Amino acid sequence: MAAKIRKGDKVVMLSGRDKGRTGEVVEVRPADNRALVRGINMVKRHQRQTAQQEGGIISKELPVHLSNIALADPKDGKPTRVGFKIQDGRKIRIAKRSGAEIDG
Repeated sequence: MAAKIRKGDKVVMLSGRDKGRTGEVVEVRPADNRALVRGINMVKRHQRQTAQQEGGIISKELPVHLSNIALADPKDGKPTRVGFKIQDGRKIRIAKRSGAEIDG
């Protein structure tokens, strides 16, 4: 089955402490059903100093489950489901909310 959410998509958080916030998908992990979204699910981690990087408390994103994010509609930015249609022999993604084609 084709991926409904891909790297570079703009998504909206549906649940959790970041509910309603939007971000860009940095990485998708299909085996784990998770995605890494820029600026979402930020946590603080204590990091030991090494030769390559500085130590201290750093902020980083943790992956979120795919069921907790939805694609942002290209027209109004609200959460939408993803559908597929065949156009000129290619399978393209469309937003169910507005029917707009999702570039990518």
